[in-house]
Amino acid sequence: MGTPRRRAAIMLMAMMTMAGGTFAQTPAECPKALPEGTQCHTGRDANGAWYLIAIPQNWEQSTNRVLVMHSHGGPDLGAPALKRSTEDVSRWAIMVKAGYAWAASTYRRGGYGVRMAAEDTENLRKLFIARFGQPRRTIMHGQSWGGNVAAKVIELYNDAPGPVKNYDGALLTSGVLGGGTRGYDYRMDLRVVYEHFCKNHPRADEPQYPLWMGLPLDSKMRPADLRERVNECTGLQSPAAKRSEAQKRNLANILKVTRIPEKTLGSHLNWATFTFADIVHKRLGGRNPFSTDGVQYAGSDDDAALNRDAPRYRPDPAALAELAEDSDLTGRVTIPVLTLHAIGDPTAFVEHESAFREVYQRAGTTDRLVQTFSTEREHSYLSTPAYAALMASLMDWVDAGKKPDARSVAALCPKMRDLYGDECRFDVNYRPQNYEDRVYPRRR
Repeated sequence: MGTPRRRAAIMLMAMMTMAGGTFAQTPAECPKALPEGTQCHTGRDANGAWYLIAIPQNWEQSTNRVLVMHSHGGPDLGAPALKRSTEDVSRWAIMVKAGYAWAASTYRRGGYGVRMAAEDTENLRKLFIARFGQPRRTIMHGQSWGGNVAAKVIELYNDAPGPVKNYDGALLTSGVLGGGTRGYDYRMDLRVVYEHFCKNHPRADEPQYPLWMGLPLDSKMRPADLRERVNECTGLQSPAAKRSEAQKRNLANILKVTRIPEKTLGSHLNWATFTFADIVHKRLGGRNPFSTDGVQYAGSDDDAALNRDAPRYRPDPAALAELAEDSDLTGRVTIPVLTLHAIGDPTAFVEHESAFREVYQRAGTTDRLVQTFSTEREHSYLSTPAYAALMASLMDWVDAGKKPDARSVAALCPKMRDLYGDECRFDVNYRPQNYEDRVYPRRR
């Protein structure tokens, strides 16, 4: 049977093999944003996903022993790189400063795939246990598209068969929580509205294609090329005073109809181009999951012409079902879920929270959901003490059954502000409008 140490080593290797990956044998250098004494470990699992683990000083001997699993946003379309996890742990250094261990995967490949990203996150959780032992608690955190991934993680891998749960709670921040079949509707609308006014994506003398495709499979367009076309039509990259009258008109019409803020118009059009192409060509075999059927656009200087000329697309039922299976949510969870969303989020509109709540209402699980909102107009990172207050409130809910509400989280924030700086910006009275009040309803 061998020595106890050898038996332990064999068991560890078996657990790591089951989890589908390998661990770095020596600690890696930690990003400078993390507190002194933090130990970092990096590696790449068997599926090709890079990961970074950060463990605060004395965590393994602590009675706290809480692990935060992080799912990043995007989706990034390039090959996975460790840099992504390094940037994320630096951005959310507050988690490690507050005493939580952190583990984040880059996912095995770029491009869309919520279930794929969820599986890679779960694999990393198993790898963490194989190397560092079972945490006392495990919290799932997701930001932006990572919020969709995190919400899927706790639905797919919510409970272990034994007394110890895989995940004890979830914190979803700035989440794209409408799922793939609804969360991209306003970007589909942007493609249609943009082309009506600009007529350069594609140009009349270029091969024509349905706009739901994003781009033809053989397209050589790059983000810089798209920025050039957007600037040509709207003057988006130019000071407002230097825009032509035609550019001003085009920009005003596009913004009013789509309800997309000017500062994120370019990024939304990127998603509606390159991410759409990834979804359609690489994930759905060239089939369309998007709809503009029944949409009545409003806000332009000639709505009649816009609605007359806007192409009407109906999704392929099989493609729509596959996208729903991959990314839509069921609300079937058994653990506490806490969310934070900026009211002025220019990327994932705050109305995603309404769509998310509807899902939990249908599932009968709203008792496990608490939503909070801030007065910010940001997406990628919100107030530092807010994250700390949310985590502390979530742990009270998980450990003591003390369910928070927006007021109790906001009341805790000043204490965290005194510890970590920055400002508290909760709005305890805010309730978002329905998703369809912000995003045009349509037939599918």
